[in-house]
Amino acid sequence: MPVRTPPTRQRRSAATIHHLDCAPLRPVGGTPLVAHCLLIATGSGLVLVDTGLGAAEVSDPRRLGTLFRRTMRPELDLSRTAVHQVRALGYDPYDVRDIVITHLDQDRAGGLADFPRARVHVMADEYRAAMRRDTRLEGNRYRPAQWAHGVDWVVHDHADSDWMGFPASRVLRAPDILLVPLPGHTRGHSAVAVQEPDRWLLHAGDAYFFHGEIDLRRPRCPRPLALHQRLVADDHDMRLGQLERLRSLCRAHPRLVRIFSSHDPVEFELMANGG
Repeated sequence: MPVRTPPTRQRRSAATIHHLDCAPLRPVGGTPLVAHCLLIATGSGLVLVDTGLGAAEVSDPRRLGTLFRRTMRPELDLSRTAVHQVRALGYDPYDVRDIVITHLDQDRAGGLADFPRARVHVMADEYRAAMRRDTRLEGNRYRPAQWAHGVDWVVHDHADSDWMGFPASRVLRAPDILLVPLPGHTRGHSAVAVQEPDRWLLHAGDAYFFHGEIDLRRPRCPRPLALHQRLVADDHDMRLGQLERLRSLCRAHPRLVRIFSSHDPVEFELMANGG
């Protein structure tokens, strides 16, 4: 079923969307980064889009792996964890019913154990990659300890919708939330589309790291970030192709879709302040 424009006024959702930074990063040789997650308060419960790092990583940083700790240098602060921020906003973490994951890298999935009752939605290719860890890169990026507590996985193995011309898998309704596959950064990497009354938000995950990469007039990226993205991509050429698709989406629907990524601090500040 095609999904293109937001619903009419009678069907608009009263969901409240909070933008959270759940893992500030201070990478070697680069500028500070964020871990942009969403908390969506709906009439039937809470939804998280990604989880950042969790309380267990703060207590035992070894769970993240040596390479990630030394290169990305995460700020391990309990107050930054999603579970702490959910409480600080006045919500009960037990009301987090669903978690929608762009991908299962350690800085996206670290907080899963803090919400053990939640259903965790992920694309099938990403689930298989994380469970098998077939390559050295996947062995470094996926940390089985982060889901060893026993996760209620909801694995989406096919697209059942069309969102703005992108194949997508519907996760929830009211508001509409869809997984939009954008493989490249990881084998099963996805964006997450979230309905607002007058537009769509598209959390593009790690499809790009710097806001200038989707600039329609002069696409650009600082060299350290460009190199990092090349090194950690499962398929760098495919990632670049997905980036071009995102630019085309910006060009076609500049007011209907607001795109942002996981790690760009400029985008995070803008969105957190109502941008």
